[in-house]
Amino acid sequence: MNSNRDQKYNASGYLDITAYLAIKAADGDKSGRLPKPNAPKVYICSPFAGDPENNIKKALRYCRFALTRGNFPVAPHCYFPLFMDDDIPTERELALAFGIRMLGGCRELWVFGERISEGMKKEIAAAKNKGIPVRRFNDAMEETAYETC
Repeated sequence: MNSNRDQKYNASGYLDITAYLAIKAADGDKSGRLPKPNAPKVYICSPFAGDPENNIKKALRYCRFALTRGNFPVAPHCYFPLFMDDDIPTERELALAFGIRMLGGCRELWVFGERISEGMKKEIAAAKNKGIPVRRFNDAMEETAYETC
């Protein structure tokens, strides 16, 4: 068995304290609410455009919801706006394309909210084309429908 010192280093031999602490925290979670590091990835699909500030706040709540149910949430619309401009059409399309690429590594797509935006429609269509199950949740994060493709 590896010592704690060995676990602080990655496979290349470099010190990786962030990963070590994250794994240690997940392994030490007695509440059963946090996923293990190898948790299944779920794609968080919710509106962004129109009211980005509030929509990101909602998306972060949806991510926390997925996390506390044992999943690794993937929400590109919480990440890409940090360095891409949604008001520039080419950057918006590129961000959507990157998000759909990230979707390929997810087990499910979780759709949140009552409104389905044009970007969300593209993500849902991509999930269906890839055979990724789509689950639907309302604003209160109650599941309203389950659809397998």
